[in-house]
Amino acid sequence: MTTRALAALAERALKWSAATTVARFALQFGAQVALARILGPDNYGVYGIGIAVLTFVAFLSGSSFSWNLMLLPVVDDDDIRFSFTWQLIVGSGCALAMYAAAPAIAVFFADARVEGMVQLLSIASLLTAASAPATCLLQRDLNFRMLGLIQLASYAIGYLAVGVTMALHGWGPYALGTAAVVQAAMVLFTSYAARPHPLRPLLSHAGGTAALATGRAVFVTNVVNWMLGNIDRVLIGRVLNAYSVGLYNVAYNLASIPGTLLLGALQPTFLAAGARLQDDPQRLAQGWRMALACLMVLALPAGVVFALLSGDLVHLLYGEAWSESAWVLGVLFLCLPAWACWGISTPVLWNTGRKHLEYMLQLPLLAIALPAWWIVAPSGIRAIAAVSALIIFARAAVVVIAALRALGLHWLVVAGPLARGAGLAAACALAVLTAQHAAAGSSLPGIALAAGSAGALAVLLLVLGVWPQLLGAEARAVLARFMPFLRAAPDAPFAARPEGLHR
Repeated sequence: MTTRALAALAERALKWSAATTVARFALQFGAQVALARILGPDNYGVYGIGIAVLTFVAFLSGSSFSWNLMLLPVVDDDDIRFSFTWQLIVGSGCALAMYAAAPAIAVFFADARVEGMVQLLSIASLLTAASAPATCLLQRDLNFRMLGLIQLASYAIGYLAVGVTMALHGWGPYALGTAAVVQAAMVLFTSYAARPHPLRPLLSHAGGTAALATGRAVFVTNVVNWMLGNIDRVLIGRVLNAYSVGLYNVAYNLASIPGTLLLGALQPTFLAAGARLQDDPQRLAQGWRMALACLMVLALPAGVVFALLSGDLVHLLYGEAWSESAWVLGVLFLCLPAWACWGISTPVLWNTGRKHLEYMLQLPLLAIALPAWWIVAPSGIRAIAAVSALIIFARAAVVVIAALRALGLHWLVVAGPLARGAGLAAACALAVLTAQHAAAGSSLPGIALAAGSAGALAVLLLVLGVWPQLLGAEARAVLARFMPFLRAAPDAPFAARPEGLHR
């Protein structure tokens, strides 16, 4: 495939990812609000503990042996059979271990309900492992249209059709657990239907050593990432209680939705396309710089705006029972740009032969985070959220710096977009605060939230419509793919788009 054809395919994939990402955001947001209101913090906390365990086990077995299918220059049936075989072996072992460990996990958290939740979610663990080869093959094919539709349909059936119905009928936390299982089952069946692959077992073949080496690297990386992303909730459950886990988990999940969905669109696209540009580091660097610039310019103001609106958002959507989540939500919303920059930079390490750096660079941060979380845990979820935010920014910094070095780029390439994003964030923050102050005297529910959102949106529209050059050349070139009017605006540098992104 030529570079031009690959760029066109990647662009179509990115557009489909963006479209389905917006739909998934709306779907997940609505489902989370409905379920949180019906179930309350305590039930949500039991589910949150179970999900922390599921995430750990899924990281161990999820796609460790299928990841290699996205990185290989050419994939044949033996590669697929080998990955699928070992994926099932490891997935089955992890699911059985999760089921067997459920009683001990319930004792650890001093909540008998956790045992049934963990055992239920062990089924989701096995289903997730089994679906990994088909999912990775769809990502390799840059078929993000199908992937997005699968994710939308599976989440709607799992959490809206099954989860909400069971919650309304009094199933408590098990409504959420069953929803997770149904969603995983739907992903397995629909992804295999969309991308059938050989199922005949194959325990070894010529490329097995390299595949297992990649699997081990993914395995260790996933363990480190899980610990940095979930130990805070484990300690809350251990030191505090399920109620506190529920408060923290809802805030964490809501704050991470924009970043998770954004990375769900960008990271696999960049990884799959970058794997085909491993011999062309200049174009790889070009694509990464543009993606990073766009994220810095847009994610930074978005995080600040969301943080300022977090109190009104929690009050309107969840009610007074969840008010303690507002402060945590605001702090974690500020991490949105760091989450996004970290996620778009890790594929650079994998595509430049530095796959071990992702976990090696984060191990020192883990060594700092563990005692810090343990020390502050008795002080409550606010203190834990503050430590988590610092760790998220530190993770982003070390990975972005490593990506710069891997591509031979100077750190100044990120200084411009960072400054532009900070300036836009300040303007949006001023607009939000002004609008909230003006609406402070109104007794209408949600008026402060609506006013603040409108203020930030007005600033964004003003920049896009009147001063798009404030976004910078790289960010504007990316946005022009979705907003063609930006191409026609004055500012000569945009006429010369990077060659790697031509149609």
